[in-house]
Amino acid sequence: MEQIILDYEKLIYSIMKYFKDYPHKDDLYQVGCIGLIKAYNNYNSTYDCKFSTYAYQYILGEMRKIVREDKGIKISRNISRLYQEIEFTSNYLEQRYMRKPTTKEIADVLSIDEYLVIEAINSTNTLLDIDEVYDNNFHSSNDEVFMLKEELKKLSSQELDLISKRYMEDLTQKEVATLLGMSQVQVSRKEHKVLEKLKKQLI
Repeated sequence: MEQIILDYEKLIYSIMKYFKDYPHKDDLYQVGCIGLIKAYNNYNSTYDCKFSTYAYQYILGEMRKIVREDKGIKISRNISRLYQEIEFTSNYLEQRYMRKPTTKEIADVLSIDEYLVIEAINSTNTLLDIDEVYDNNFHSSNDEVFMLKEELKKLSSQELDLISKRYMEDLTQKEVATLLGMSQVQVSRKEHKVLEKLKKQLI
């Protein structure tokens, strides 16, 4: 195992560059090694890809997990509770207006920012989860990964930049909004639109 780590240490360090703002570099390296070992234990020479390509998915997945957990990005109980309130409010307003309410109307009733409503809905939607596509065992989703990469090539430069920052660099919507000169609501809406587009193409 030590030799495997030495042979692919450059790959681990190259993937660590995606998380240049993450302060715990030693932790990133350690989980990168764990990802490499998992890839080594699961790799089969009959797979239609090089080991480095196969291992990349495992290493990236492990690093993203630790960064995500450290930032507390996983859907929290607060988000789940908020979603329940949104559902209740949405049903109430639908009966009152005889139509589906807008996210702005729901936000006004709950006295919260509209982007929180959008984010809570997106978090619990059964949309295509790009994280899962990249973090799944490569041998069981090889076709999915290939198709996803092909569809990503079709996105506009702004769409691709947004998705890359959200899912590869693991930035929050607020951070992406600042970098792209947009509002958080605009980022949330565009992200939702892109994910829906990808989902339709990949189903």
